[in-house]
Amino acid sequence: MARRRRRRGGRGETGTVIGLVLAVVAILVILGAGGWLWFGAERPTKRDPESLCPADGRLAGITVILIDSSDPLPEIGRREVKTLLTDIATRAAVNERIDLRVMTPENGGSRSLFSRCNPGDGSDLDEWTANPALARKRWITAFERPLAEALGTGLAPHTADVSPIMSAIQGIAVDSFAGQAVADLPKSLVIVSDMVENTPLYSQFRGDLRYDTFRASPAYRQYHTDLKDASVTLFYIERATSRFRSVEHVRFWGQWIVDNLGRPGPVHKLQGAG
Repeated sequence: MARRRRRRGGRGETGTVIGLVLAVVAILVILGAGGWLWFGAERPTKRDPESLCPADGRLAGITVILIDSSDPLPEIGRREVKTLLTDIATRAAVNERIDLRVMTPENGGSRSLFSRCNPGDGSDLDEWTANPALARKRWITAFERPLAEALGTGLAPHTADVSPIMSAIQGIAVDSFAGQAVADLPKSLVIVSDMVENTPLYSQFRGDLRYDTFRASPAYRQYHTDLKDASVTLFYIERATSRFRSVEHVRFWGQWIVDNLGRPGPVHKLQGAG
């Protein structure tokens, strides 16, 4: 009777198979993790190098800050408003455009000192899938510092004989708030001024703040505009030589904003008196 031969290497072959299986599993895990990091990584938004706005033009909103420096601000008020405006700009939504403008009384308009989108400071980025430290550095260099420099320029006094606030706002409404591209965007206008309109067509230095008086003046039709439902915030500078009460003055401007299809927002009376 023939003897049965023992099958050698059974356990060794089994061990080899298990090892191969484990190796394959390990490779799949590594590939899966790499794929997760690759596909889950936050892709940086392509931006215009000058404005920092998205290259595809999709903004989160528009905030225009208008500084009226036709009369000097008190030092305490200048320091206060610089802090407040910095807060508004640096806390803006990512991809919201911040336009800082200073009024130019000589032509009834305003000129741009700063116009950039907030690219984000990196605080909302994941350390595994993005680079928040680099985003923070770029935000400081390209957004925060240039903004601070522009504010310093805008708040410097530039005295003038006229103060065409309505005309400057009208220009902003046309240049920044009009058009299909921005029709659905949230819009805000922030004004730093004593709000004393003074032009040949209409002057509040006469002390008459009745809206009917203004409506009867040629300035009413000349400066009538469409603010496109923008929220209007006032940083109000009270003048020591004012001939009227600030409450009545603010009420007038509230009427004017509504009449020009805007929404009256907060009124912050700055400290000190010019």
